[in-house]
Amino acid sequence: MRPLLYNNSLDTLFMVWWATFYAVVAGVPLGLLLILTDRGGLLQNVVVNKVVGAIVNIGRSFPFLILMVVLIPFTRFLVSTSIGPSGAVVPLAIAAIPFFARLVEAAVREVDHGLVEAVQSMGGGTWTVVFKVLLPQALPALVAAVTTTVITLIGYSAIAGAVGGGGLGNLAYTYGFQQYETRLMVVTVVLLILLVTLVQLLGDLVVKRLAGRGSRSSASVRVGLRRPRTAGAPQAGQAPVTATEEPATALTKTP
Repeated sequence: MRPLLYNNSLDTLFMVWWATFYAVVAGVPLGLLLILTDRGGLLQNVVVNKVVGAIVNIGRSFPFLILMVVLIPFTRFLVSTSIGPSGAVVPLAIAAIPFFARLVEAAVREVDHGLVEAVQSMGGGTWTVVFKVLLPQALPALVAAVTTTVITLIGYSAIAGAVGGGGLGNLAYTYGFQQYETRLMVVTVVLLILLVTLVQLLGDLVVKRLAGRGSRSSASVRVGLRRPRTAGAPQAGQAPVTATEEPATALTKTP
């Protein structure tokens, strides 16, 4: 039983890792495009925003099991097989990309717009705003989005395993359900629960650390944007003040 658990656990990690990688690589630009082309965005384009939004919504609307069946010809074209861990990565990634893109959109939308306006007022272009403000300030939320996506993909990988994708889902279905190996099924479920719990704990830890750094960096950005007042510069209606000026009031000595 141990070799089966070990090999199928590696297959699950393989599927989830690569699907998450492709989801992040494609989902971050897609989510940023939804933000930048929205009304009032830096690259406002209503047509592009509507088209991209419709594609993302269509991708999210497919149940994963149906999506796997629909993508069988495309999966065979890409990886020469539609079964096993390699065959499952393609539908897993395609299912995760629109899901993660919406999470990226929500994360970036929460960034303080005042920072964006401040960078623009200092001459920063679109890409400066994206790489210096939007992504750094949204990093804790993006890590939380990655955590949510990984946990979702673990569940999807179990579904993929039940229909020939390999991994712990295939082990639970083939041996646990069809061959009535109740003990093996229980162990598989426990492994999936432990894997999800570990991912959530690790994601929460990273988010907390990034959130602390993010608050300090945001404060430093705000301070850096303020123009320092020179010591000798008078305010409106006031006389210049020098460093050696004594207080205006003085005590008078009585004879």
